[in-house]
Amino acid sequence: MQAVKGPQVFPRSEYLCRLNAAKRKMAERDIAAVVITDNAHITYLTGSVARSYDTRGLVILGSREEPVFILRWMDVAAAVQETFMERDSIIGYSEDLMGDPDKDGYDAVIDFLLDQGLAKCSIGLELSNLTVYSAEKFKCRLPQARMVDFSTVVTRIRTLKSDLEISVMREAAAISDAGVLRAAEVMRPGMREADAIAEIVGTLARGANGKPGTWIATPFLSATSRIGNPHTTWSEDTLREGSQVNLEIAGVRHDYHAPICRTYILDKPSDRLLRIHEAQLAGLEAGLNVICAGAVSGEVAKMIHSTTEKHGFKKRSRAGYSIGINWMENTTSLKLGDTTVLEPNMTFHLHLGSWVEEDFGYVLSESIRVTESGVEVLTKAPRQLFILD
Repeated sequence: MQAVKGPQVFPRSEYLCRLNAAKRKMAERDIAAVVITDNAHITYLTGSVARSYDTRGLVILGSREEPVFILRWMDVAAAVQETFMERDSIIGYSEDLMGDPDKDGYDAVIDFLLDQGLAKCSIGLELSNLTVYSAEKFKCRLPQARMVDFSTVVTRIRTLKSDLEISVMREAAAISDAGVLRAAEVMRPGMREADAIAEIVGTLARGANGKPGTWIATPFLSATSRIGNPHTTWSEDTLREGSQVNLEIAGVRHDYHAPICRTYILDKPSDRLLRIHEAQLAGLEAGLNVICAGAVSGEVAKMIHSTTEKHGFKKRSRAGYSIGINWMENTTSLKLGDTTVLEPNMTFHLHLGSWVEEDFGYVLSESIRVTESGVEVLTKAPRQLFILD
């Protein structure tokens, strides 16, 4: 039996709207076809969330309503089930292209472009997502085509979320909150970091409000001697009295991430810990007070940085970044000098985390949505230093 269409996260009209936005950008640049290779962009344009580490490409043609998804034959069933696309828009390439040092799935994509008569046309490629070898393959096999870098186009389109996307991100945020609260419930002296993270990850999978998590984003847990490290995971160590734990997690729904950071202390907090919490809390609230449609990213960052400095702590990292599918979108940053004007339904990880010494840091953050008149904080967990004594 053939695979049948599964439940769709968004209606067909939503995906066609996204594709039409990409096609308008193609028309502006006189591009006949675009090859999408970034997994987050494939998810955005089709609904595919299957994890395949084999070469694949989504070809958008200006003359065709649906894109053409070219991927390994064994992944066709997942594409049929997950995406909004009809079966004739999904092409599986043979196993002959696997493990061959000279050929891969991009050869199947190029063969399709040649079959479509596009050998002498303008073709968009997401060059930032291709290896030098793969980019050269497109140029060598399509020597008369004009290659155009399309790397940031879909990312920019993704920056403004639809109301349906915001609903999914609210679901993800509720899962993030549940993970934060579960951490506070279980972390105690004598518990292995691995056991703590198992409880947290279990919560992220079970979800919240009847909505399960659909993926586990890497959870960052820095404890005890490693609290100056922002991007480490759990260790073989055991939590003990006096341990500080910096936690960064994200609930996930259909690949939409809602990250959150909170800090925990398994004893009475030090004066420095209390002061940096107050500094970050003040900075976060200052940012929330100025974020709205029309605000400039760099000015928001300036307000946050100046507020934390008034409380005696200099924040060296940016104050936030655009989020959505696959956590970070790599478009707008809340950093000094960024001239991006905020628009409704942009979503950010407003991140006040500071690592002031190699052996000391503190984290506090929220996932937020820009609104016409202000901001919606998507994550709702208590904005506190969790004292677990």
